[in-house]
Amino acid sequence: MSEPVMRRTQAGHAVGFSRTPVLRHSPIAKALSLCGVLSMLMLASAPLQAASNEGSKFSVMSAKASHTLLLDVASLGKRLVTVGDRGHILYSDDNGGSWVQAKVPTKQVLTAVFFIDDSHGWAVGHDAQILATTDGGATWIKQFEDLEREAPLLDVWFKDRNNGYAVGAYGALLETSDGGANWEDISERMDNEDAYHLNAIVEVKDSGLFVVGEQGVMFRSPDWGQTWETLEGPYEGSLFGALGTDEAGTLLVYGLRGHLFRSADFGTTWQAISLNTANNGPLEFGLADGNRLADGSIVVVGHGGTVLKSTDNGRNFSVTNRADRLSLAGVAAMENGNLILVGQGGVHAAAPTGADLGQQQ
Repeated sequence: MSEPVMRRTQAGHAVGFSRTPVLRHSPIAKALSLCGVLSMLMLASAPLQAASNEGSKFSVMSAKASHTLLLDVASLGKRLVTVGDRGHILYSDDNGGSWVQAKVPTKQVLTAVFFIDDSHGWAVGHDAQILATTDGGATWIKQFEDLEREAPLLDVWFKDRNNGYAVGAYGALLETSDGGANWEDISERMDNEDAYHLNAIVEVKDSGLFVVGEQGVMFRSPDWGQTWETLEGPYEGSLFGALGTDEAGTLLVYGLRGHLFRSADFGTTWQAISLNTANNGPLEFGLADGNRLADGSIVVVGHGGTVLKSTDNGRNFSVTNRADRLSLAGVAAMENGNLILVGQGGVHAAAPTGADLGQQQ
């Protein structure tokens, strides 16, 4: 177990995947070949106004969109929604059997999607774009973009229909209190002098918000985003994702080379989770994304077709490496208990363990 050091924050990140499009310990989930190395200008301190949709470029409609690079997926009631390359957003109302491509006002890579209910959702991506939907992902508008950043947003989270946050490359932290009509840059609330990339933001039950990123940086906010504490975590390599469990104060963080850690006290102390493959060797594949399913189980996915599953709130995991070895970037559950995996090759239907069902949807 490791004890972190807390510092007071200043008030007011071959065919691999990278959660950011830069080369400093590039996280999993976004293809470097698509992104290149980006730089970002000085972040504005004034509130950032929502971008106009006038003159927007729409994503290209394609019959093969469900087989292209997809980077995140969400389950909302009976509908599944996935986002990815070239501004593609698709939704399915039949357990992933068929997919409908939404008309989307961007051609940029979309990196993450989040729904607060069955209707209201947000997606983020390159050019610091933020899109919104009020009909369960069938139609989208562009709420915000900042071309001068030349860097992506990488994750988004909302507390309710009005209050939300987006995080991204070079320490970006944006906030809205009006459902995304306006976004304000509040990056200065975090003590992040080196502008490490922020890869994920999650809710921790009965505790607050937690952010992880490049070089193992960790930030927590017990007041739901108003102030942030900097933690010295258990790992100095990049962390690509975090996930709260059903237990109060408990969360998982994960990243490079199969590193997975669990905390039961909102990040104050950490326990390394041992992951062994079928041949009893340690897991070497990076871990990209995870999800807590309706039945309470936890699934984490990553490079090399890796699928981890836990039924005890993250204390222990089974390890499956899919035969196709395609890198995975997101996971959600279908109503029948099977999984929908997204990443290289688009959408894949899988058994509850992550094993191939014998066909790609």
